[in-house]
Amino acid sequence: MDRNITIEELLKLANQNEITMIDVRSPSEFQNATIPGSINIPFFTDQERAEVGTLYKQVSPEAAQERGLEIASAKLPAFVQSFKEIEGEKAVFCWRGGMRSKTTATVLELMKIHVFRLEGGFRSYRKWVVDRLETMDFTPHAYILDGNTGTGKTAILRGLQQEGLPVIDLEKLANHRGSIFGGIGLEPHNQKVFDSLLVQRMEQLKNSSFVLFEGESRRVGKALLPPVIEKLKDKGTHIFIKLPMEERIQTILDDYQPWEHQHECMEAFSRIKTRIHTPIAEEVEQALKNEEYSLVVRRLLEYYYDPRYQYAAEQYPEAQKITIHAHNIAEAKDKVRQIVSKQRIPQKG
Repeated sequence: MDRNITIEELLKLANQNEITMIDVRSPSEFQNATIPGSINIPFFTDQERAEVGTLYKQVSPEAAQERGLEIASAKLPAFVQSFKEIEGEKAVFCWRGGMRSKTTATVLELMKIHVFRLEGGFRSYRKWVVDRLETMDFTPHAYILDGNTGTGKTAILRGLQQEGLPVIDLEKLANHRGSIFGGIGLEPHNQKVFDSLLVQRMEQLKNSSFVLFEGESRRVGKALLPPVIEKLKDKGTHIFIKLPMEERIQTILDDYQPWEHQHECMEAFSRIKTRIHTPIAEEVEQALKNEEYSLVVRRLLEYYYDPRYQYAAEQYPEAQKITIHAHNIAEAKDKVRQIVSKQRIPQKG
């Protein structure tokens, strides 16, 4: 019985919660990138995959197949049991729909466990993601939150998303805060993971009348923003948020907690040290060593981040800008909500 399934068919079922997607690649492959929502039941461990791959290249395909069969046979009962415990429809995939997913599907079929097999494997999904980023008809009007570092843009977006507003949280998708210090305490996502999560979110919001996201630079951590996001920024309405300096400093301290990551902070500062006037750079470095973090943040805002944001703010025409002044993040969030509520376009059917 032909149980192959295309990536379009698989994603449709997954979006309706009608199928469990199972990645049978090794744990490191799964960790590097997978189809969002998948679980990992590896056919080989990382070490086993490396061993079989070496045999394939240095000895022969036949030797690799024999060793692969020997490895798989020893752990077949536990492997099959893992699939038995999953209820409902299931689909398996490997890198390109080759030996691992074919063998998995064949063995499970013999055990009366019926699964679909993704045609082309994860590689077909990656191609689908790239194609969607290039061709998706994404037409919601964009509201872009801009403003100096520490104005709580991320907190505002996440608060509005909790209230049900259509938000694309680029920093969450990248698992990075979007600055030189933005990776502190985090493990940034690679481009494949970022692209997959972004396409998934855009598919969810493509029929919205508007979307909200932060005015990030071209790169967020390890990920580059695709042209579709840049086009939305160019055409959208930019909401510039103004908060008092003391509020911004406290927001940054609460978010980054530099006292927990002093070494990482020092390392990040070393990458921008030469871009700051020497006396100020020396003051910041000494303040880091003395754990005077409020002073560190203040000087970096005054002499590094604020001048850079001023330049960015001047890149958009006044007709695209709305500036709001607030005493704190909660007040700013209310004002942003009022703006998008008043100006929203009727929902598309």
